[in-house]
Amino acid sequence: MCGFVGAIHQGKTGTETSLKDVKMMNHVITHRGPDDEGYFENEDITTGFRRLSIIDLAHGKQPLSYDQERYWIVFNGEIYNYLELRSELKADGFEFKTDSDTEVILGMYKKYGETAVKFLRGMFAFVIWDTQTHAVFGARDHFGIKPLHYAIQDENVYFASEKKSIVKLLNDRKVDDQALQDYMTFQYVPDPNTMSPDIKRLRPGHYFTKKPGSQMQIKRYFEPSFVPHKVTDESLLATKVADVLRDSVEKHMRSDVTVGSFLSGGVDSSIIVALARQLSPKIKTFSVGFEREGYSEIDVAKETAQRLDVENISKVITPAEFVDKFPQFIYHMDDPLADPAAVPQFFLAQLASEHSKVALTGEGADELFGGYNIYNEPNSLRMFNGFPHSMNVVINRMAHHLPAGLKGKSFLERGTTPLEQRFVGNAKIFNEDEKRQLLKHFDEQHPYTDITKPYYAASQGLDPISRMEDIDMHTWLVGDLLLNADRTSMAASLELRTPFIDKEVFRVAREIPAELKVANKTTKYILRKAAESFTPANVLYRRKLGFPVPIKFWLKNELYDWAVKIIDESQVDEYINKNYVRQLLDEHRNNKLNNARKIWTVLTFMVWHQVYVEHKYPELLD
Repeated sequence: MCGFVGAIHQGKTGTETSLKDVKMMNHVITHRGPDDEGYFENEDITTGFRRLSIIDLAHGKQPLSYDQERYWIVFNGEIYNYLELRSELKADGFEFKTDSDTEVILGMYKKYGETAVKFLRGMFAFVIWDTQTHAVFGARDHFGIKPLHYAIQDENVYFASEKKSIVKLLNDRKVDDQALQDYMTFQYVPDPNTMSPDIKRLRPGHYFTKKPGSQMQIKRYFEPSFVPHKVTDESLLATKVADVLRDSVEKHMRSDVTVGSFLSGGVDSSIIVALARQLSPKIKTFSVGFEREGYSEIDVAKETAQRLDVENISKVITPAEFVDKFPQFIYHMDDPLADPAAVPQFFLAQLASEHSKVALTGEGADELFGGYNIYNEPNSLRMFNGFPHSMNVVINRMAHHLPAGLKGKSFLERGTTPLEQRFVGNAKIFNEDEKRQLLKHFDEQHPYTDITKPYYAASQGLDPISRMEDIDMHTWLVGDLLLNADRTSMAASLELRTPFIDKEVFRVAREIPAELKVANKTTKYILRKAAESFTPANVLYRRKLGFPVPIKFWLKNELYDWAVKIIDESQVDEYINKNYVRQLLDEHRNNKLNNARKIWTVLTFMVWHQVYVEHKYPELLD
């Protein structure tokens, strides 16, 4: 687990200047790899690397070369099947000088070229250059666990693990209006865009090639899709799920340093810990929570840890700490991320890093196995399917005119709105009417459905639950959960591994029918059945809590004055109608409407603007 930066110039600029620039870019991501740094330059490319030593501590330094220094690589991530791939390559006569997974990638690239990425099982972003052909090849893993940013300027291509490295080099303070509009819907900026118009993210399951004198070419090598199959033997499927999860956890625990695990009160992290403790009985687990009753999973996590017979280390986060660390959290996110649950994970990663270099997490189980409560919606709204279309149109119009916050209004609106319009992922913050009032540069020609339309088109013919999972796989998972997981863990110099988000696990999960995901009044039905043999029942069937953060109450009380100050002081008047934001805050404090998520989304953008555009916190940017 590391970070890298670089510039592809292919003989068009002086390497001395490029090396100086790259060293500046690399300094920005020291937190991703405090153990070591390295550089390489030639007429094609200049690159820098920061290392967090996990595998082959003595010899896994980068940039790393292969085949008598023909191929060079910088690589961020872990290849969990590298031992198996290494054995196959050695059987074909390939030789290796290190025991690292990095060298295996180079061996695979020499053998398979661009198609090598299809064989890799793990999380990765890397850039390889060939000193003979002068070609550059870069790739991002199947699901987007690891990031890869790039910008094209003056015939150079700049790339980096984190956007802030490129921002620093280009001194970029621009704001992309379209990205801002999307952010106000999704609470994050969907790939491939960022809040900076000139900087992009390589999409998951994609690679790029850059040859001398030609444009950078981007191609897709993997597209996750659900293909539900009819199941005749439920117990056989449960065994299959348990077996692939056990194998994934075993692979994800390969490390030359200590591995711990996050542990919330939920089923996902509990399943991971239950499997991990079979391999490492003394594994340490980590949890955080809040002082407010009903908003802390610490007690539940400790009970789970006790039942699983593992150690649990926890921390209570106060409102003052939450606010004090918020600018630092925003800095590490690169772009605004308004998921309130992302912030406690920042504290959780810091806690875990005090005891371990690597931690496991349960991210991805909801998307693969049907875990979100909103996946119940196709069943709860089924009655509307029997109404004539004309009746649904009338009901929708009537519901639209009902007072905001009235019980039943949302049910009627959602029930009479087609799936493609009502569901855009696990979060939908502002609707189009609200964004017209909020944003100074609202673009009528860019509806929020532009983001999800291609995915809905690809999933035509599937059941509604599978289509919702598909949307979350392509948007929410990568744009929110995985971005947060990477940035918060790397901010703490911690490697975070996600055993559920594994291509072999997905190969099994993609075939599970919806009726074995949302069934018997529960979600993740078949996953729970699969885990019954190794996870306590009271843990498996506990109600889903998510990662609760009491911003609903804080914005009325402890954080109200802080929110007012942010609104007043932030220099975002070019983009945001502040009077509308103040109205939202007043309605919320006076208990007229619960506007907490809307307010938090705007405040997050305002603080991001203070950090990256106004440079209000220069200590973060040094």
